[in-house]
Amino acid sequence: MPEAQTKVTVVSVGPLRIGGAALALIAGPCVIESERLCMRVAERLAALAQRLRIPFIFKASYDKANRSSVRAFRGPGLKEGLKVLAKVNRDLGVPVLTDVHSVGEVAAAAEVCDVLQVPAFLCRQTDLVLAVARSGRAVNVKKGQFLAPRDMKNVVEKVESAGCQRLLLTERGVSFGYNSLVVDMRALPMMRAFGYPVIFDATHSVQQPGGAGDRSGGEAAFAPTLARAAVAAGCDGVFIETHPTPASALSDGPNMIPLRDMRGLLEQLCAIREALR
Repeated sequence: MPEAQTKVTVVSVGPLRIGGAALALIAGPCVIESERLCMRVAERLAALAQRLRIPFIFKASYDKANRSSVRAFRGPGLKEGLKVLAKVNRDLGVPVLTDVHSVGEVAAAAEVCDVLQVPAFLCRQTDLVLAVARSGRAVNVKKGQFLAPRDMKNVVEKVESAGCQRLLLTERGVSFGYNSLVVDMRALPMMRAFGYPVIFDATHSVQQPGGAGDRSGGEAAFAPTLARAAVAAGCDGVFIETHPTPASALSDGPNMIPLRDMRGLLEQLCAIREALR
């Protein structure tokens, strides 16, 4: 039986189910630039998700701890950022996800967020992975750019050892030469064979890490192509960073999809998902 047909544990996130028939969406701006921006993006995405009947989790970071330059905007920080995420959750009724970078951030983030994310660069940090797994929240671990898909089995075992089975695994490309990433679609069924839903990060997969000198570059024009290919390959959800005006975004603008283009892309992805059924 092909690996793509592997049955996975359906992960509950509040009222949502990830890994079932519907394609899930994790989306939002890269970093919390302002409460107003987050509310605008979340409201638009929530309306689209409701129309398309797909599970939606809002994503934004309170701190971008791995920026290329010390001068780069990192976000409002833990305390103020969590206030914004709490407002999105409370006012719009959508689950929220954010990434944590140290064990000391986990407890506070878990009080607000429905999903805690381990960044790709930190996916082998055992203490952080275990702390997130013990938080009582669902967990999303991004596969490091430096790992083979089969290497994520060790990460899965760490999460399971802490008693957590609400786990998502996210593919975001692998390092290929200098300032470049490449996506091997075989990674999706390979990681899905571990028994958990697999998400495809369409926008970070077209990132060019450090490609603009003091910041990362990107080729956003190719993100929809990769997203369509990943859904056809059988992923359970897509992770997309979006912004009303990516050119003015304070982080990862070159690889984000304009908010105005999300409807058309999501309609295509849902059509592909339905064709597979």
